Amino acid sequence: MSEKNLIVIALGGNALLQKGQKGSFEDQYENTKMTTKKIADVIERGYKVVITHGNGPQVGATLLRHDAGMKVYNLPPFPMDVAGSETQGFIGYMIQQALRNELKSRKIDKYVATIVTRTIVDENDPAFTNPTKPVGAFYTKEDVEKIKQTFPNWVIKEDSGRGYRRVVPSPDPKLIAERYAIKTLVDAGFVVVASGGGGIPVVEKDGIASGVEAVIDKDLAGQRLATLLGANKYIIATDVDGAYLNYGTPQQKKLDRVSVEEMRKYYDAGHFKSGSMGPKVLAAIRFVEAGGESATIGHLYDINEMLENKKGTTVLGSTG
Repeated sequence: MSEKNLIVIALGGNALLQKGQKGSFEDQYENTKMTTKKIADVIERGYKVVITHGNGPQVGATLLRHDAGMKVYNLPPFPMDVAGSETQGFIGYMIQQALRNELKSRKIDKYVATIVTRTIVDENDPAFTNPTKPVGAFYTKEDVEKIKQTFPNWVIKEDSGRGYRRVVPSPDPKLIAERYAIKTLVDAGFVVVASGGGGIPVVEKDGIASGVEAVIDKDLAGQRLATLLGANKYIIATDVDGAYLNYGTPQQKKLDRVSVEEMRKYYDAGHFKSGSMGPKVLAAIRFVEAGGESATIGHLYDINEMLENKKGTTVLGSTG
């Protein structure tokens, strides 16, 4: 059963970092303030809101800092699950502060809370035997030999002729571990920031959870969160105005309102690239197939219009 006024918004990288920026805190916080104005508009209209976000550039920068600390000060680098939790914390802080300030300026008495969120994955997911997600620094061939001595379990591959990079698995999200805490806060009237960067990947064995070296797609994890919370609308906010067939060709065509059955056919036919629009479309399909009313992919600046299916690409159920 979906909750009619509960919206989950997945923020893409452009919400925090614009192209050409170096990633200073000041740059990211200014971008966050602009983003939270759009989210405050949604809250002002009476919707309950849960926010999730990407963290790719931020995790990459964190891993680089760890790498530099190891080389300069001989400090041991933290594993990826810990790096993910670090970025959840500081991104959550930016969103909390910027959104709370914006709400106060509008005389809306709502509080914002961030939950450090774990996402449970299957230890037998095939992604663990085929790591594909590049993370962290570029290395030379000579670097790789040294790194392998310190980290023999790392998988390092050449990246498009630009050097060598570590690659990690990207398993499918199965369950949001903190779902009950998130729902309790939503029901109590909080705006909640959760499942940042797809969540911290963990596996469970004999009831014990352990972090794993992996990256979870934030849009697929956002769908799991939205479905578990019973949201009726899932918004994937990115830097393009929607999903296209034959993207980048003279025959490209933007999709506006599409049934979930039709979108599934387009997805299965390979219209959407796995490294960009593919996971967003799959997340939208899964949300509607699981009982959500609709899911919309579109530009960050069009969130309010996306609520009403006026902009972006909206995937609808059979009765939508």
